[in-house]
Amino acid sequence: MQSVKTELLAALAAELERLWPGSGSKAAFESPRQAAHGDFACTAAMQLAKPLKANPRALGEQLQQALQAAPAFQRWVSAIELAGPGFLNIRLQPAAKQQVVLEVLSQGARYGSRPARGEKMLVEFVSANPTGPLHVGHGRQAALGDAICHLFTSQGWQVQREFYYNDAGVQIDTLATSVQCRARGLKPGDADWPEAAYNGDYIQDIADDFLARRTVQADDRQFTASGSVDDLDGMRQFAVAYLRHEQDKDLQAFRLKFDRYYLESSLYAEGRVEATVQRLIDAGKTYEEGGALWLRSTDYGDDKDRVMRKQDGGYTYFVPDVAYHITKWERGFRKAINIQGTDHHGTIARVRAGLQAAGVGIPAGYPDYVLHTMVRVVRGGQEVKISKRAGSYVTLRDLIDWTSADAVRFFLLSRKPDTEYTFDVDLAVQQNNDNPVYYVQYAHARICSVLQAWGGDAATLADADLTPLDTPAAQALMLQLARYPDMLSAAAQDFAPHDVTFYLRELAAAYHSYYDAERILVDDPAVKTARLALVAATAQVLHNGLTVLGVTAPTRM
Repeated sequence: MQSVKTELLAALAAELERLWPGSGSKAAFESPRQAAHGDFACTAAMQLAKPLKANPRALGEQLQQALQAAPAFQRWVSAIELAGPGFLNIRLQPAAKQQVVLEVLSQGARYGSRPARGEKMLVEFVSANPTGPLHVGHGRQAALGDAICHLFTSQGWQVQREFYYNDAGVQIDTLATSVQCRARGLKPGDADWPEAAYNGDYIQDIADDFLARRTVQADDRQFTASGSVDDLDGMRQFAVAYLRHEQDKDLQAFRLKFDRYYLESSLYAEGRVEATVQRLIDAGKTYEEGGALWLRSTDYGDDKDRVMRKQDGGYTYFVPDVAYHITKWERGFRKAINIQGTDHHGTIARVRAGLQAAGVGIPAGYPDYVLHTMVRVVRGGQEVKISKRAGSYVTLRDLIDWTSADAVRFFLLSRKPDTEYTFDVDLAVQQNNDNPVYYVQYAHARICSVLQAWGGDAATLADADLTPLDTPAAQALMLQLARYPDMLSAAAQDFAPHDVTFYLRELAAAYHSYYDAERILVDDPAVKTARLALVAATAQVLHNGLTVLGVTAPTRM
């Protein structure tokens, strides 16, 4: 139905321009507030009333008459009704709605996608420091980031997934010390156990493998242990490689692979941090006060100037972030998105200020940020806060093991990122309509079962005569299919993969209603073929939408 909508919009723009020159840009369709009012709504007359100093209803009457005479509207529209102060409610012919079935079956996995636009985008997410297993907050980031990448890929962007992490600093020193203590036989609770040390059981696993002189291989590094309890630097490198390997396994279980891992230490090793600081100094965007170097970030909308270099000579944490984002720009990523927890909100203004002050051509508002809240986990009616493996939090692996990667992805994407979310483990394993991911996947499997029972060649359905699809249940389902491309585009624009979960649940509901209303494998060959084409198209759109979320579309359940 996209082709029909495009044709009708072109006709609407032409009539607007003919009636009121310069108003063609007002051509747009909205969804009526109530389905009973029609399939499309047009508010152009109301928008034009003020600049034309005319009565909106009178304008609406003029536009109604003009559209009724337009060939495209005569072909595809059954009625144009004037309502209220100037609304036009447009009702489509059944044949117009049936076009979506042909579009879906001909385009297949490409339905809803747009052509390549020749632009690169970088999405940075998860970015967990290698000091422990990935927690459920990282899981929410992983689901969000991957889905946003799929969304923008569907809109023609060339998308790269990047994982940025700190492989040095205080946290890594604490990790190395924790492993050394375990290697020497100490454990949490002992008198000599450091207060800041990491307490999870995974620290003992690292120590045991280090003493056994094992080799660990992660996606971005490899290291062989010396086995010496006095080799603190070796323990540091081994622990980082070990935990990067563990994180890689978690991400593999989540069916997520990154294109690149970027190390914070490389920014220092390559002199990028020093070069960025010098660039800001040379641009006159800094000043010295109290033995510290400050950035004039208030010049760029920050609420106060920020310290860049402390009195002890060390840099504050946002300085390497500025250097890192300059590399993104230099690598040709004119659009960049960061997926981070809401606790990073305070860094946005200072990073953007640093990028503006650097004077390298980066526009205001670069990069985009998607901030998310943490996740509560409930199991057996009780909140779960501690994992023995991690020592202090529920891990992503825990959620996957308790439920499935599909359930974790769908559930963590089912709310706006900045809203609190409670993950109900018991609900995620239920096989009934209360479980949203099961409900959607079951709709797909149910269609596959129907097609299998039919036993024909699905490719032949693309040439089906769709005339029998004129019932209310069939037309309601087709309208849902037609919503998919615009929904996908809006979800990408708004960084809103939760909109895809809402849509899929609505599409599944429309299919289940259709299945209950009309038998598909009837005796009449023409009716059966038309209905099979409709449900095959529905299965394709369910599959496409689940793929955007990184969730599988099972053929049987």
